[in-house]
Amino acid sequence: MAAPMIITGTLGLDSHIIGLKESGFRVTALGAHTPPEDFIKAAQETKADAILMSSLYGMAEYDLKGFNEKRLEAGLKDLVLYIGGNLVVGRSDPKETEAKFKELGFDRVYGPETDIDAAIEDLKGDLKARGRL
Repeated sequence: MAAPMIITGTLGLDSHIIGLKESGFRVTALGAHTPPEDFIKAAQETKADAILMSSLYGMAEYDLKGFNEKRLEAGLKDLVLYIGGNLVVGRSDPKETEAKFKELGFDRVYGPETDIDAAIEDLKGDLKARGRL
């Protein structure tokens, strides 16, 4: 079985890069200022197993309007979908933020202080649970 393909990129003005190669993943990094539709296109082209998005400027909810519907229309229902970073402007209840993004279709929602090793372990578990690892 080939190593799972992971799509990473950033929304808006975020330039965060997640180092997954050391954990055995193939990675397509879309870079900063990536429109949500480009994640869908890349996932289709690479037959990705997961999309990991980050946003550090607080406008992720705005940037993601209609994303989940487009993802489902593209046939990417079983894709593992994560988001992390500074997702909202100002102070917010982390549980409310998590609920908001889970409603948008994300499997996991991480705050800006999340340990990358813990997120990678979550990813491995989620991929394994879906038979993709």
